[in-house]
Amino acid sequence: MTITLSRRTMLQGAGIAMALPWLECMAETTAAAAQPRRLCCVMFPYGVAMPKDSDPDRQWGWFPTGKDRDFELTNVLRSLEPLRSDFSVFTGLSHPRCRGMNGHDTGDTFLTGNSLAPGTYRNTVSLDQLAAAQLGADTRLGSLSVSTDGGIGPRTRATTLSYDLKGQPVPALADPQLIFNRLFGQDKDSREGQRRLANTGSILDLVREHSRSLKRELGSADQRKLDEFETSVRDVERRVDRTKRWLSVPLPEVNKSELLLDVNPDAPREYIRTMYDLIYLAFQTDITRVATYQLGSYGPTLARTFPACLGLPPNWHSLAHNAGKNGGPEAIGKFDQFLAENLARFLTRLKETPEHDGNLLSRTLVLYGSSNSRTHVNRNYPLLLAGGDALGLRHNQYLHYAESTPLANLFVSMLAALDVPAAQFADSTGQLAELG
Repeated sequence: MTITLSRRTMLQGAGIAMALPWLECMAETTAAAAQPRRLCCVMFPYGVAMPKDSDPDRQWGWFPTGKDRDFELTNVLRSLEPLRSDFSVFTGLSHPRCRGMNGHDTGDTFLTGNSLAPGTYRNTVSLDQLAAAQLGADTRLGSLSVSTDGGIGPRTRATTLSYDLKGQPVPALADPQLIFNRLFGQDKDSREGQRRLANTGSILDLVREHSRSLKRELGSADQRKLDEFETSVRDVERRVDRTKRWLSVPLPEVNKSELLLDVNPDAPREYIRTMYDLIYLAFQTDITRVATYQLGSYGPTLARTFPACLGLPPNWHSLAHNAGKNGGPEAIGKFDQFLAENLARFLTRLKETPEHDGNLLSRTLVLYGSSNSRTHVNRNYPLLLAGGDALGLRHNQYLHYAESTPLANLFVSMLAALDVPAAQFADSTGQLAELG
């Protein structure tokens, strides 16, 4: 017997409903509908090391060497080499309206391109929320905004990347357990479901019987996919539980040079990996098609201590400031390398996950970068765009642009690939023809 499932089929039990990943038996219903297009934007603060080509520390600079298709990744981005055909790196792009702002105010404007007027600090819509206004119409969550520090934060030191159509900040979620529950969650009308989830700690346990029943009707290939999905969810559940213990530790002071994290130094590793995995699962199950992840804000918040997980001084800001000093490029470079390794793992998971006639990455755009080049410098942002080959994008390029080219031109190109109508965004002057 052949079973055909809708893309919206859920595993259910005890007031819990968990979305399924794409399965082959969904092909018939999925083929008749428009295939999903997705967007993920990730920002890190404080900029990168930018040693000169003649500098012996050049391999710890963020930007590649070479140009166009003839380029080489440095130590920092080398973990992305197996994905070379799936991404492009950019140099020269930034937001012209933001170049005169304080160097650490521009995290608020990374996805808006808007100069914050002193006094009001009024912002405009962010790239993700403009996309979500269309892409989010067919998903349970219109968008997912996450960050290490959560909420919205103070103006000019925002702890979210997302701004709604009126320019108001969209609060970011920081607690992995809350994010997990939001994604796979609880039926709000079922108090019994909430109680049982609190007692078991596992959504999979609550939907187990439905899962077993469904597997008996699936073909062998779909059974394997469902088993792999459940294993992945279980792994994330366990790591979510571990990060809860870390997040309960009071925020340490970050303005002391001798500061050490009073937690397991591997905690940031677990946290970053878990946040990426939650976004991955949200895309895999089509709960949302738009996500942002702020790895850290420009304020004195928890993320500033993350370099300690590598045995580096626990002050991300100071590492970036020292990037031009003796040994400085290697120190910040090793941390940027760690961040790139996490990105590479996320992109690889997307690429290795089949969806209809392609994979998740082929229909997902992942923008990664910072709103500083060197710390406090609002020009030549380090930027990387991955995915979207099924959306018409060409990659395996290191593209050089004159400073007169606004970053918003990249945004307009991305919106066009996502099939989101936008003739202009912020101060854009057109699309980047080299991408497709």
